[in-house]
Amino acid sequence: MDIIRLEPVFKQMIWGGTRLKTDFNYAIDGDAVGECWGISAHQNGDCVVKDGLYAGMHLSSLYTEHKELFGNIKSEVFPLLTKIIDANNDLSIQVHPDDDYAKEHENGSLGKTECWYVLDAKEDATIVIGHNASSSKEVKEMIEQGRWSDFIREIPVKAGDFFQINPGTVHAIKGGTLILETQQNSDVTYRVYDYDRLSNGKPRQLHVKQSIDVIKAPFVPETPNKNPDITANKNMDQLVSCPYYTVWKNSVSGEKRHVMDQPFMLVSIINGKGAINNSPISKGDHFIIPNGYGNILYSGDMEMIISTPAY
Repeated sequence: MDIIRLEPVFKQMIWGGTRLKTDFNYAIDGDAVGECWGISAHQNGDCVVKDGLYAGMHLSSLYTEHKELFGNIKSEVFPLLTKIIDANNDLSIQVHPDDDYAKEHENGSLGKTECWYVLDAKEDATIVIGHNASSSKEVKEMIEQGRWSDFIREIPVKAGDFFQINPGTVHAIKGGTLILETQQNSDVTYRVYDYDRLSNGKPRQLHVKQSIDVIKAPFVPETPNKNPDITANKNMDQLVSCPYYTVWKNSVSGEKRHVMDQPFMLVSIINGKGAINNSPISKGDHFIIPNGYGNILYSGDMEMIISTPAY
């Protein structure tokens, strides 16, 4: 059985840059490519299998037609989405709904719980996590009055930082930051504020009512939960375990063995190169280790982010 290699989907963004091309050597056009959807079965960016038995199939179809590759988990849709985000400029101040709100207001969509592993950040970079309002009433007042400097909570950020972003959390990646994001398979984002920027001569759509509906107040900083019992592989650094996914950082220098004890694993190589069971892998590769793959031997000098759904 082989790993399932995927062709990423790239997104032009008003705030995007060139690092997906220069740092990851992706063959892409344009100087404002903001997102690489490395493992995605979403209708807005459905990755294609690169080679092997299922070459040419979209991941959504592969999931539907070959559930055995994914441990026959119960989720109707492929549950997760992995992307790399290159923020050359500030992203909008935004918030995501939970499953219940999205199902009711976004045509049955999943909500969006996500997490960020910071790949790189410029010196003195900051990130937006949370807000300074004391209540939902004050959230509404601050937003409607445009008191953004009072409302927005910024904190320093550096390479190697990790953040869990639960629904209802105000957040924004700022310019000069490169991250890998693991999230629910959803593309629902509510923009609270976009710095009055124009796209094609017009302000981008805001979602003020929805944002006020879903922002949780007061904001309570949290430490990502962990569950060390979720895998036999104790030689990985677990970053978070939540009701939707578990995420690890795995560093290899020489050889490292793992047991495949999850329904399937999503893997993104973020540095270096090497092999998985003698199959070459390198920085920028995204692939799925399918159910029943067996014992894993990583070799080489590389770093990767691995995730698995919580089903």
